[in-house]
Amino acid sequence: MKIGIIGGSGLSESEAKKEAITIKTPYGEPSSPYEIEKFDNVEVLFLRRHGHKHSIPPHKVNYRANIYGFKHLGIERIIGVFATGSLNENILPGSIIIPDQIIDFTQGMRAHTFYEDKKVIHIDFTEPFCITMRNSLLETARRLGINVVPKATYICVNGPRLETAAEIKFYKNIGSDIIGMTLMPEVSLAREVEICYAAIAVVSNFAAGISKKPLTVKEVVETMKNSINTVNLLIKESIKNLPEERNCPCKDVLKNASF
Repeated sequence: MKIGIIGGSGLSESEAKKEAITIKTPYGEPSSPYEIEKFDNVEVLFLRRHGHKHSIPPHKVNYRANIYGFKHLGIERIIGVFATGSLNENILPGSIIIPDQIIDFTQGMRAHTFYEDKKVIHIDFTEPFCITMRNSLLETARRLGINVVPKATYICVNGPRLETAAEIKFYKNIGSDIIGMTLMPEVSLAREVEICYAAIAVVSNFAAGISKKPLTVKEVVETMKNSINTVNLLIKESIKNLPEERNCPCKDVLKNASF
């Protein structure tokens, strides 16, 4: 098994899961056991980002333990699935997005590196997502006729509260298209251990100040439920398109990351 999937709101309840692997890491326990499931003939490991019954808030997710566990279990590629709010009037609720850029507003509030002692590492994060995996998702969507937004900037905030209208206006003005609370440091930690990573974001609602009605968690869950079958199909088919051997820069990022 070399492919992992991390699911959040709604996705984690989408299918019955099978055998699970429980591990401990130097950073504590992952959010949940790693559940083994088959996508046709491909075995993948599924992790519930917020634990069972969505019991872990975004700022309390043990991102280091989650990613370390995947690395320990031999995972080379991860697809993360996210519920997001839209700051872009052209990206409607229900849209499926393959983001290409990130703005991180969680720095200093979450443990965001594996390299805190002795060794100093500066990973290249110019392109935060694996090019090969993004291309596979986009090509699969095109082939299957799934309408996706091919580029967007995801801004990650700490949460767990939702944002004010003034904050959303500010985030929009600095170039954000969608907003969520869990992408960082999940993706940068994966890069630090040379795991390829791509994201699928589902827009559950317009963000504060853009939406004309109060935001609710029910809205997030319902939108994810309506998108689950499409997202699962996109994941399953894109996995088939991935080359057996990795030839992307992700696998060698540490070669030029230290003094």
